Amino acid sequence: MLLTITMKGKNTQELGYLLHKNPYRPQCFELNFGKAYVFYTEISDNRTTAALLLDINPIDFARGKKGSRDGGLFDYVNDRPYAASSFMSSAISNVFSTAMSGKCTKRQELADMPLDLEAVVHMLPIRGEESLVYEIFEPLGYEVSIEKSVLDEKFPEWGESCYIDLTIKGRVRLCGLLNHLYTLIPVMDKQKHYYISEDEIDKLIKHGEGWLDSHPAKNKIIRRYFDMRKSYANRLINRLIDDETVSEGSMSENEETTGNADDTNKKIPLNTLRLEAVKNAVLNSGAESVIDIGCGECRLTSMLLPEKQIKNITAADVCVRVLERAKERLNYDRMMPYRKNKLTLMQASLLYRDKRFKGFDAACVIEVIEHIDIQRIPALERVLFEYAVPHTVILTTPNKEYNVNYAAMENGELRHTDHRFEWTREEFKNWCEQVCEKFGYRVEISYIGDVDEKYGSPTQMGVFTKCE
Repeated sequence: MLLTITMKGKNTQELGYLLHKNPYRPQCFELNFGKAYVFYTEISDNRTTAALLLDINPIDFARGKKGSRDGGLFDYVNDRPYAASSFMSSAISNVFSTAMSGKCTKRQELADMPLDLEAVVHMLPIRGEESLVYEIFEPLGYEVSIEKSVLDEKFPEWGESCYIDLTIKGRVRLCGLLNHLYTLIPVMDKQKHYYISEDEIDKLIKHGEGWLDSHPAKNKIIRRYFDMRKSYANRLINRLIDDETVSEGSMSENEETTGNADDTNKKIPLNTLRLEAVKNAVLNSGAESVIDIGCGECRLTSMLLPEKQIKNITAADVCVRVLERAKERLNYDRMMPYRKNKLTLMQASLLYRDKRFKGFDAACVIEVIEHIDIQRIPALERVLFEYAVPHTVILTTPNKEYNVNYAAMENGELRHTDHRFEWTREEFKNWCEQVCEKFGYRVEISYIGDVDEKYGSPTQMGVFTKCE
């Protein structure tokens, strides 16, 4: 049972610091099911590979096992000592526990940044479900490849082995890679070597933090992880839904208004002005098909639905509960058939590649980007501008400079507790220009809401158009 992790780039010998394992000293760890060995197969400035090898004695493992059949070979002759399974996950958490937590006293800045990493999992069981490998690893941003082999070269008629060597590559934090492997290896195998208790729910939440709740195959991952414990799987799915109190793009009703927050004669709400501006941009682009990503409660969608120009519109949000509220708000069950036929509601995240995002004339991303961690913005860029590639992208975000006009806000405070950042006008302009240069778009930037001569308007909007 073998796992290798390779770091590429510069000063790759520092992988030893990140894993807390000396590259020049092989180590052995005693586990309750066997031994784990850590050693490095290559060490250089531009490429370093660490290996985790498990040695499980099937006789020791089966001896005295409850339910073991006297005189039978089944408990001794099986794939458990060789197939990547929950044994490998347990070894990862035991041997690389500090690395999984993302802590590295001597190189913390390196532990916090995405690195060029490659992991190879040898002898991963697929049992006829080869597509599942791509379904669970590709949305996390990995380049996935597999190597298959025949059962026996002397007997090709026996067909291919149900085990593969899986390779995943990507720019990711080491702790992220280890947590992905820890969680998803047992998903492929489904045969855990230990009793699954209620504690497993908290364990999966811990190791799935930051990615599992928005993974497009979340439910499948959870159900396979718990195998026959359906009650645990259902409880975890419901718990994740309950925890998603703030969705991508959802904002409080009274978050912003036009003008000064102390103004008793409030004008048209800023959100209304924003949505009108976006709707007009969609119609001016000539789009007939639109996807509203991070739709929240579908306020923009409800404005576009009556437009004859719009032939079909998809509203997507990461939070199921928000979509349910949107459905009620739209009176979906009582909606006229001709409108219902051109509307699709779906759960999806803008951070993961999704084939359902493709084929639209226009994509609207309204007050969403500021809810995303800044280090994950490159993933959003690729999903939206490289993979989905709509002809028009309309994106709005707050103008941080304008916040001084809100008397209730302290200096440096963001407009919403879930905002990860807010851009100034110059920062937004620079981001738009680098996106255009990288993905072949041109952009027109405009501003929405009351204008402050010094600080501009509260909302900034970029309308990206694909270059012909």
